[in-house]
Amino acid sequence: MSDDTTFEDPVTVHDALGGTEFFLRLADRFYERVRDDAVLLPLYPEPDDLPAASRRLGLFLAQYWGGPHTYSEERGHPMLRARHNPYVVGALERDHWLVCMLSAVNELVTDDDIRAQMTDYFVKAAEHLRNDQPLRLVKP
Repeated sequence: MSDDTTFEDPVTVHDALGGTEFFLRLADRFYERVRDDAVLLPLYPEPDDLPAASRRLGLFLAQYWGGPHTYSEERGHPMLRARHNPYVVGALERDHWLVCMLSAVNELVTDDDIRAQMTDYFVKAAEHLRNDQPLRLVKP
């Protein structure tokens, strides 16, 4: 008896949304909002160089959602908390970041399931990056 069952790789969010170009566009939309945000813009040491930050974010998101590992090849491990640690990220910054990012997601993502997945990820990631309070460790 032969088994002709084939298993196809599941379609990644990266592929379902059109590949890396989608994530670069998403990051561009996000940074268009950051440029006008009085809370977020001061966090960028080089506010005139937002296109470079946008590219890095786009590559990171493409990698996270199942695309090529260009971000890691160029910048190493993402180390999100460490990269954001020099800046105070509290509830206000988190909320402004989420408004900018989720507005971009809602503008560009038409698939309800993918939009829900991305929203869930961004809400958790934004909270994870807060560094205005000591870490709350849970005892084993």
